[in-house]
Amino acid sequence: MREFTIGKNDAGQRLDRFVSKTLPLLPPALLQKYIRLKRIKVNGKGSKRDARLALGDVLQLYINDEFFDQPAEENVFLTLFHPQLTIVYEDENLLLVDKRPGVVVHADETEKVNTLINHIQAYLYQKREWNPKWENAFTPALCNRIDRNTGGIVMAAKNAETLRILNEKIRQHEIEKSYLCITVGRPSPAAGKIEGFLRKDEVKNQVTFHRRPVPGGKTAVTFYKTLKSQGPLSLVECRLLTGRTHQIRVSMAEIGCPLLGDGKYGRGDVNRRYHETRQALYSYKLRFAFPTDAGLLNYLRGKEFSVEEVPFCARYFPPV
Repeated sequence: MREFTIGKNDAGQRLDRFVSKTLPLLPPALLQKYIRLKRIKVNGKGSKRDARLALGDVLQLYINDEFFDQPAEENVFLTLFHPQLTIVYEDENLLLVDKRPGVVVHADETEKVNTLINHIQAYLYQKREWNPKWENAFTPALCNRIDRNTGGIVMAAKNAETLRILNEKIRQHEIEKSYLCITVGRPSPAAGKIEGFLRKDEVKNQVTFHRRPVPGGKTAVTFYKTLKSQGPLSLVECRLLTGRTHQIRVSMAEIGCPLLGDGKYGRGDVNRRYHETRQALYSYKLRFAFPTDAGLLNYLRGKEFSVEEVPFCARYFPPV
């Protein structure tokens, strides 16, 4: 419990506005809830949210200590009272989340609060599975990333051992990730392997495809299979042997079949015709292959997980 005595500069303010200013990390909805539950008292008694504070009033706040901290990047998750997550799978070690297109996984120059990792941390905090105040607390972390405008499964580790194992399994290519995409054009042949070297321009955040080794280029191998075609569009499944930035987008464009909606590597005229502003790409399936020992996570060997729905599939290739 913390106490505040109202001074002359704060007298006359509404109770809820004073508390929200004093505790910027406290979500507005949670503030109103605490007032209703009388966990915020004025002179030892419950009060209404619009009550005007008077000089000398004493506020008692029965609120978790972390809400009294100053806002910072590592505690911004506290402001998310209703975390928005589509959970594909969860156990004591691991969380698989279906990230929706448009959501960033980590804070960047465009978004600081409404990120996937912040929603995950808020979710685990509210479940009382994690609290940054606990001694030697591990901060839940993402094991893989997906571009803002791409959707699909993201893995989050709940403990350090899980993070270490999954990072190693990703490096050893023991986790199989399958993607669905819609291409402009029909791949020829209908199934195959695209091999090359990708070089990223960090300034432009753009990747170029090269058939032969180039300075700064990284090996990229993509397997693809055409599932359906209709008119100028095809539904294609891709599996990555390597995980490079923009790998599927650049590789499919290289064989003349760019992704629908891709504003960087695609066809603007077709994107405008279909009114698509995000690449039609979704990491829809994940399999823990684990041919070698996985320690704490051996129970996941051979297990496969899929998202319930890929929005653009229903739009362009609905099930018969």
